[in-house]
Amino acid sequence: MKNLLIVAYYFPPSGGPGVQRVLKHTKYLREFGWNPIILTVENGQFPARDETLFAQIPKDVRVIRTHIFEPYDLYRKLTGKKPGTAIDVNTIKKDNNSLSLKERIAEFIRATFFIPDARIGWFRSAITAIDQLMKETQIDAVYSSSPPYTCSIIARYAKRKYNLPWIAGFRDPWTGFISSPKRWFLPRAIDKGMEFSVFNEADAVECAWVGIIKDAMGKYPKLDRKKFFHVPNGFDSDDFPKQKFEKNEKFTVTYTGSLYGRRNPEAFFAAVQQLIDEKVFSADDIKLRFVGRFGAEVEQMYRNVSFPQAIETVAYVPHEKSIEYLIKSDALLLIVDESKESEEIVPGKVYEYVGVRRPIIAVAPHGSAIEALMNETQCGRVAHQSEVAKIAEIIKAYYLFSKENDPKYFSPNLDAVNQYERKNAAKMLAELLETKLYDKRK
Repeated sequence: MKNLLIVAYYFPPSGGPGVQRVLKHTKYLREFGWNPIILTVENGQFPARDETLFAQIPKDVRVIRTHIFEPYDLYRKLTGKKPGTAIDVNTIKKDNNSLSLKERIAEFIRATFFIPDARIGWFRSAITAIDQLMKETQIDAVYSSSPPYTCSIIARYAKRKYNLPWIAGFRDPWTGFISSPKRWFLPRAIDKGMEFSVFNEADAVECAWVGIIKDAMGKYPKLDRKKFFHVPNGFDSDDFPKQKFEKNEKFTVTYTGSLYGRRNPEAFFAAVQQLIDEKVFSADDIKLRFVGRFGAEVEQMYRNVSFPQAIETVAYVPHEKSIEYLIKSDALLLIVDESKESEEIVPGKVYEYVGVRRPIIAVAPHGSAIEALMNETQCGRVAHQSEVAKIAEIIKAYYLFSKENDPKYFSPNLDAVNQYERKNAAKMLAELLETKLYDKRK
């Protein structure tokens, strides 16, 4: 059994989608010959917490937790936000013009001094822990999970000092992404220098969606394309409650996750209103359930519709409960951010949507990776945000499916669905590690 050091900021008690990839790698890597040792934070400020995820960590896995200086308490004080406010939901706006003066100042500080991100305050304690670990234990390789991109910088230290094979994992692109700060030229140059060095020095780059690879090669064409590998996210059927779908009294559509800024239900609500006007159903016949964290502008949308009695909002819940909501729904709502990256974005949660085998209403671009996944698995249909009539058509089809159970409305390809089990992703990572370890020994 070879030892793999995993550098990850998001690890239980962190909740949310960012933790799932590393958690499942941790759960399944031993089946493929790799023993994970986790390096994470002891005092991280996570947008969501989920204590139930501790149960999914194998009991004898070593988890090293070190201190991080987190700047977001200062940010909250500066902007007048309450302690514990979820920064990612409430500050990512459609454009900088919608930020208050205090938020603009805070954003300037973030963009100027926190490079590559606000977690850089973890670097010193993390490398101290790595030095101590290397004295005690034989480490055969290192894997980092980004964002935050500080994890990549920490792993790069281990690569440089101890010449360990290094797989740099990415769930999102780095510079220029929708959530990246708008930096002025000097910090931007430093950030891009870090990004290039990680791509260049890592033995392999493991990417959760193909668009991350396209983004990296577009920015740095001289990089070796052969070192980039697509290891898709997935679902873990072990997470699914042992229950089956039972018919709901009302047609129930569920969304799980965050909504803010460009990722909002405006087009979906317009489609629902169209169907109500056409008397396909009434507001009393449907339940639109939103589970997660929402920006202020989205909460305002909930209040402004003509069918508020149909809307149910649920604050963030543990992962298992979130899956239960999906299983009990007649249809699932997926909304992809309206941005330049939209065609390539594949949120990790979409695989859980696919895994529960409920019809998916996907508001996403045509020709996108999401549309390709829907076509492959036959688990949903896609319409662009501008296509309100088509969104209404999809909703109507799944409403009729809930009434008639006719496969002409919904019939998933189960063979295509099953290939996205999380265990398969862990196997792909293990095979990649074996290859790079062999290359080093030659």
